[in-house]
Amino acid sequence: MDTAPDELARIIDAAAAAAAVLADSTPADRACWLRQVADALDAAADELIPLAAAETHLPEHPRLRGELARTTFQLRLFAEVLADGAFLRATVDHADPQWPMGPRPDLRRSVVPLGPTVVFAASNFPFAFSVAGGDTAAALAAGCPVVLKAHPGHPRLSERTGTIVRDALRAAGAPAGTFAVIHGIEAGTTTVRHPAIAAAAFTGSVSGGRALFDIAVSRPRPIPFYGELGSVNPVVVLPGAIRARGPEIVAGFVGSFTLGAGQFCTKPGLLLLPSDHGLAETLGAAVAALPGQPLLNPRVAAGFRSRLTDLIEYPSVNALFAPDTTDDLVRPTLLRVSAADFRAAGDLLAAECFGPAALVVEYPSHTDLRTLLRQLEPGLTATIWAEDDEFETVRELLPALTALAGRLLWNDWPTGVTVSWAQQHGGPYPATTAPTTTSVGTAAIERFLRPVAWQGFPDELLPPALREDNPWRLPRRIDGKRD
Repeated sequence: MDTAPDELARIIDAAAAAAAVLADSTPADRACWLRQVADALDAAADELIPLAAAETHLPEHPRLRGELARTTFQLRLFAEVLADGAFLRATVDHADPQWPMGPRPDLRRSVVPLGPTVVFAASNFPFAFSVAGGDTAAALAAGCPVVLKAHPGHPRLSERTGTIVRDALRAAGAPAGTFAVIHGIEAGTTTVRHPAIAAAAFTGSVSGGRALFDIAVSRPRPIPFYGELGSVNPVVVLPGAIRARGPEIVAGFVGSFTLGAGQFCTKPGLLLLPSDHGLAETLGAAVAALPGQPLLNPRVAAGFRSRLTDLIEYPSVNALFAPDTTDDLVRPTLLRVSAADFRAAGDLLAAECFGPAALVVEYPSHTDLRTLLRQLEPGLTATIWAEDDEFETVRELLPALTALAGRLLWNDWPTGVTVSWAQQHGGPYPATTAPTTTSVGTAAIERFLRPVAWQGFPDELLPPALREDNPWRLPRRIDGKRD
């Protein structure tokens, strides 16, 4: 059931009250909270995974078991981020009467939590991008209370996961109001508008994310909105790679764009091949050999069929394999078009198709390829397959590829997104609404923090991270030098 207005108001008020307590909590406190949540979720795996399978049609093994393990891993990884302390970006500039631009006062800079944050769960990852997913973990690690808007695709799982998270936080000593789950479109939009909410994070469709983004930035007091929206994730294959390992590339591409029934934000939706690639029959046969899979829910299935119809019916598009998609089990589809016709079609062919479908775009020359890349819609990833003797061609393409995406891949497939210190999961709009940030990896915590400088304060009034004796033993920059 949708969250009632009076209950929603109580939840937001509780989050606002908790914000001050969380802002004063230590990184060690919050690390303990995150580890306890991870332990509680691991202990409940045999209860949660069947719930997830029933509501999403995703298989328990290995998909959901692996996804829950990823979820608890990233909670524990953010605990490591807190223990490391570098996320605070503590910087001390002592007073210097001889500073070249004039006498410098004592300045000390660090970061503080933004405040209560609303997180919108995704449909396609019921654990890793949902109730206890990366956005929740990063916001809690930063010291922000979280109001979690559950996805309607898995409501029972969301409610149960939310209860486990809330109870684990309470048992670990987090204040009441640190975490709560809400349901319903109206509850979600109302929360984004609420003056006590300081930030919002979203993973989902371009239309849904853009609507929330517009609400967030048109408030009387606008707030940051971190939306991960759509991405076609182009894969460029150069002629040398075709000659050296064409069948291997076919197998890898088909496996990547059909993984999870094509319901990954990093699904490679465009395969850019030289016109004389000679792989059409191999590609078609590889796709035709795959069985059908259920999609997450009827709404996703309806959206996929509608978008796929637009692609198939475009006059210059030909099918390498296009089965009937009316059954509950959806088989993958692979289409082809020339680079010239693709460019002429504009957004009709360039936009994302969420589900097990992809488009092969055939380019006649490197010049055409460069032109094509400059016209592609930005996304999360861009991949290039090439041989060592094609480095000069790759160098020519790298500026265009870098402009397209937040993560570039060399002879690999984009559907694996590891959680690590160096990961970047973001990109120019419409991949995200905040291309300078990431929603995966340890740097995701930075979205929920803002910098503050303290000028001339007595040492005993400074945050511990900035005190002269550095009680937390943090890595710091002192007078421009690494401590």
